[in-house]
Amino acid sequence: MRERRTSQGTRRDREFAAFVAGAAGRLLHTATLLTAERPGDNPRARHLLTLALAHTYACWDRLRGEDPYNCARQHLANRFARAAWHQYGALGRARPHPGSPLAGLNPQERLILVLRLYEGVAEEQAAALLGLPPERVRAICDRATATLVHPPRGPAPAVTAAKAATS
Repeated sequence: MRERRTSQGTRRDREFAAFVAGAAGRLLHTATLLTAERPGDNPRARHLLTLALAHTYACWDRLRGEDPYNCARQHLANRFARAAWHQYGALGRARPHPGSPLAGLNPQERLILVLRLYEGVAEEQAAALLGLPPERVRAICDRATATLVHPPRGPAPAVTAAKAATS
């Protein structure tokens, strides 16, 4: 009996290691997009990935034919959504890196945009995952896409007295 459990544990560890080898890179990139950090300097993204993989490992035996990548991605998205208020909300800590193309989006817009466009999650699935109506997910995704395609302009340059006199 003990040998059988040891054998099952070894098999489970090998399966999980193979999953991590194949999925960790993409999941880390997803987490980096969510946190809007630089790819080489992404401690919050790495923390999100670690938590998602730990959760997936803990649930590994209960997956029973479900996609482990979907489980890890779902946990990653939920964890990011819950943490977004503390990181980006009222306290204003952990601002996105200004050089990130997604830095101009708020956390909810980043989450929906990454799920829909990068991860290819269907609108209805994203809505169910986030507890929002599909119409709201569509509107947020459209607004985020428009913001990326046509970023808001910065403030107009200041007019100095010398420039005003020559006009």
